[in-house]
Amino acid sequence: MFHVKITHIGFLSRYVIWVVDSLLSVFSTFFSYLFFHYLLGIEIEAELSLRLLVVGLASSFLLTWLCQTYRGVIRHATLAELMRVVYAMLLKACVFVAFSYLTQEYVGLFVYSQIIGDFICSVFLLMFSRMLIVSFYYNLLRKIGNTAPSALIYGTSEAAISLANYLRNSKESAYNIIGFITRDRQSKGFRILGCPVYYIQETEEMKRVLEGNAVKYILFTNLADLHADEDLLTYSMEKQITLRIAPLMEGEDGFSKQMQLREVQIEDLLGRDEIKINMDNIRRELADRTIMVTGAAGSIGSELCRQLCKFCPKQLILFDFSETGTYQIDLELKKKYPECRILSVIGDVRNRKRVESQVRLYRPDIIFHAAAYKHVPLMEEYPCEAVRDNVMGTRIVADVAVECGVEKFIMISTDKAVHPSSVMGATKHIAEMYVQSLGNKIKAGEVKGTTSFITTRFGNVLGSNGSVIPLFRQQIMEGGPVTVTHPDIIRYFMTISEACRLVLEAAFLGKGSDIFIFDMGKPVRIADMARQMIRLSGLQPDEDIQIKYTGLRPGEKLYEELLYQKENTTSTDNPKIFRARSISVDFDEIRQRIDRLIEMACTDNKQETVRMMKAIAPDYVSQHSIYEKLDKN
Repeated sequence: MFHVKITHIGFLSRYVIWVVDSLLSVFSTFFSYLFFHYLLGIEIEAELSLRLLVVGLASSFLLTWLCQTYRGVIRHATLAELMRVVYAMLLKACVFVAFSYLTQEYVGLFVYSQIIGDFICSVFLLMFSRMLIVSFYYNLLRKIGNTAPSALIYGTSEAAISLANYLRNSKESAYNIIGFITRDRQSKGFRILGCPVYYIQETEEMKRVLEGNAVKYILFTNLADLHADEDLLTYSMEKQITLRIAPLMEGEDGFSKQMQLREVQIEDLLGRDEIKINMDNIRRELADRTIMVTGAAGSIGSELCRQLCKFCPKQLILFDFSETGTYQIDLELKKKYPECRILSVIGDVRNRKRVESQVRLYRPDIIFHAAAYKHVPLMEEYPCEAVRDNVMGTRIVADVAVECGVEKFIMISTDKAVHPSSVMGATKHIAEMYVQSLGNKIKAGEVKGTTSFITTRFGNVLGSNGSVIPLFRQQIMEGGPVTVTHPDIIRYFMTISEACRLVLEAAFLGKGSDIFIFDMGKPVRIADMARQMIRLSGLQPDEDIQIKYTGLRPGEKLYEELLYQKENTTSTDNPKIFRARSISVDFDEIRQRIDRLIEMACTDNKQETVRMMKAIAPDYVSQHSIYEKLDKN
């Protein structure tokens, strides 16, 4: 009960602070007067002392009132508040200078020494009293047992100190900030805001600090710090220490008061530091351009639209066959970017007449082709639909782009198109072959047109529709088990926003018939990711939540590749983007074979459709699929 009362003290009465400040000021005046008289052995006059008392009381009470030294909440005192004390005591010194000239025959060094001593002593006492109250307040809270769990803040940056200040001054803070933890040797032994800075070099030191202080939370201020200390993250998750992050938002008055600490998610751990892109170059490229995004309601397409709106193109056309998805992204973008001209079009990339009519109507300068079926096991069951959407749809949009004079066509591809083991990967590979051969034909002047074809290829996208992360999260919420296909399966991961930023820059690096491959970072073992997600949920893998291995799904392989051996890569201006040399394919031949493939897909003959895909793409070798028998023939 006592602890609750202490934590809810708002501030001392202003009148109490005013009286205390005034009395301390008067005490300082008399102390200085008596000290210098005693030091020099000068007799103290009773009449002068009485006049000094009257002037000291009057000036102290009046000037502290006028300078409002009492108005600030002491435990939240800032430099500006403390300067009020300095101004008040400086004015009091001026009053005593005037008083001395009016009452003394001679004003010399002795009198000035008393006044200067009084000023220094007054400022010291008033500031020291404030520091004493603040120190007493926070130490009392800690001593009587703060019920909030102990928390450490990672790092000693300005952001970390601001976060500590914010949480300590918050009346309803859920954290008891006991210090800072850092790997920076220069901060060793420091104290910040009265809290120790714990320098950790070895694992044993880290364990001693975390266990000895019964730390329940570690708070981060940015993702870079989160990624910098893998040992700390691993140990914290094993010991069920909750990791939280507070991305500080700058406002006109400094850090936002609506700062929200959120729990660290698996996306934070897998994502890399923010990718730098050439914003000015992209802005110049998009100025006065009309852009169409196919598959705009999908996870990749919708994020691409969000990124494009930041550059405010002349017009953005959202093309998708999903009524609900298109409505939702249209509503979101128009609310968030009211200055952008956004037009939603319901249409299917498999319908040539619809695609052609809309491209001729709106005349886009650039088309981002994100429409595709991407779910690997599902497309194993429906290969004919995969061909119609991923191959025929891509061909229709590409052909129409050439006929209507679209300047650039950017195809969003996947690492599953390299040495495909699934129907989905094979359809994307065949689509790549078509657009690249068409682009080469145009560059050679053998097909009339000016369209540049660019292919961007990357791995799995965190949080996209059908990704494992939402599935794992749901399974953990339901108490498990978490299902992983194979203990050794690995994948490359990239956040949606990261992938789309790279797509934008690659789009304007390409000059035609380019394949751009993104630096996907280190591959991630899916089983390890599942364990991390369980620990982030405050549970223990194989104890609270079981991990169950279900076997590789149809079309799935243990690891993905981003590049064929024949595709030699070269660097670009962006260190995260590499250009691959496109493999030469005869356009006329591939076109005829795709015609026959589409005709076969329209008959819904799955076996023959897949057989023809394997003939077009000899690298397509099925794995864990009913179509493996076709590879033996």
